[in-house]
Amino acid sequence: MAGKSTYMRQLGLIVIMSQIGCFVPARSAKLPVFDQIFTRIGAADDLVSGQSTFMVEMLEAEHAVRNATNHSLILFDEIGRGTSTYDGMALAQSIVEHIHDHIGAKTLFSTHYHELTALEDTLHQLTNVHVEVDEHDGEVVFLHHIKEGKADKSYGVHVAKLANLPDDIIDRANYLLNTYEATSSIREKSTNEEQLTLFEPKEEPPIQRDLQVVHQLQDLNLLNMTPMDAMNFLYEIKKKLD
Repeated sequence: MAGKSTYMRQLGLIVIMSQIGCFVPARSAKLPVFDQIFTRIGAADDLVSGQSTFMVEMLEAEHAVRNATNHSLILFDEIGRGTSTYDGMALAQSIVEHIHDHIGAKTLFSTHYHELTALEDTLHQLTNVHVEVDEHDGEVVFLHHIKEGKADKSYGVHVAKLANLPDDIIDRANYLLNTYEATSSIREKSTNEEQLTLFEPKEEPPIQRDLQVVHQLQDLNLLNMTPMDAMNFLYEIKKKLD
């Protein structure tokens, strides 16, 4: 929704226009001459051949990585999204590393896997960019402006709201999103703690204890509590966390 795919298509069209001698829609442009353009944009299955969306995606990626040279342009839009999260992320990272280390083609690679932005620290030719979004009072405006650096978050629920999904679905999605993010944060914190205290005995795994606290907070009905009830509840929670 922010315009990543449009930006990638735009670059492909500008390259073609430039190489056939047309003016390009830009104040100025400095472009190399590419020998080939490889794209993997959009998602569609191939019913006639019995190929799933993910298989089509992998076949097009295979064609690119086998035939591209360091003078090629590669446009990959969300590689790996057609399968499970970990499979998709692993394949996406492996493809990025292969292009960087063995092909050297100029590449735009869009992804919703935020974990992949860490590759900027290890792949010296890789740079993160994102599409600018203005968020205010829970509302978002997509500014269609490319900025350096990684994106801070995704805006899937906001897009669903723009599509006028029922409010109860949006509210439930926001609640679940906050729950997932809190659980993920607790799990990450717990993993770090367990690594530090690997040989220390503990009565209860931190993740189990902390998740119990999260569930208690989720079930809490503040409107039916007195200030004293709230104070007592917080005191019990603090004792459990300590």
